[in-house]
Amino acid sequence: MKSSVYNATVIELPKIHNVAGNITAIDNTESIIPFDVKRIYYLYDVPGGESRGAHAHKELQQLIIAASGSFDITLDDGTTKRTFNLSKPYYGLYLPSGIWREINNFSSGAICLVLASHVYKADDYIRDYEQYLKFKKSS
Repeated sequence: MKSSVYNATVIELPKIHNVAGNITAIDNTESIIPFDVKRIYYLYDVPGGESRGAHAHKELQQLIIAASGSFDITLDDGTTKRTFNLSKPYYGLYLPSGIWREINNFSSGAICLVLASHVYKADDYIRDYEQYLKFKKSS
C-alpha cells in the first residue's frame, strides 16, 4: 500500500485521572498503536525557531506525542501536505512509513516523545527531499 498523509491519524491515549496527577500508560499488549515499540526517544531543549525532522522512513512507523508543551508536525506524501498541532500528552500522532515529516513551532519547554517500530538504522532514513520523491514514485 502506498502511504498517504491521510493514513496518519491522531490517537487518543488512555488517561487515568488522579487528583495527584494524571498518568498515561502504553504497552505492546494493547491495541492502542499498530506496531510493537522497539525504540523510544525524545527531543527537548529545541531552540525557538528551529525545526526537526525533515526526513522520511522507508519502513519505520512512529507514534509522536507532545509529552510537554506543543509543536506542529507537517506531513508530506509527495502530493499532499497536512499539518497537525500536538499539545496534549494523551494524544499521539501515528505516522506510517513512507511519509516526509517536519516538526516545528516548538513551545518553550516542549518535549517531543517518539515511540518507534524499529531500532535506529541509518539506511532506513531518506534525508533528501528529491530522493524522497523518487522513492515515492518507485513504491
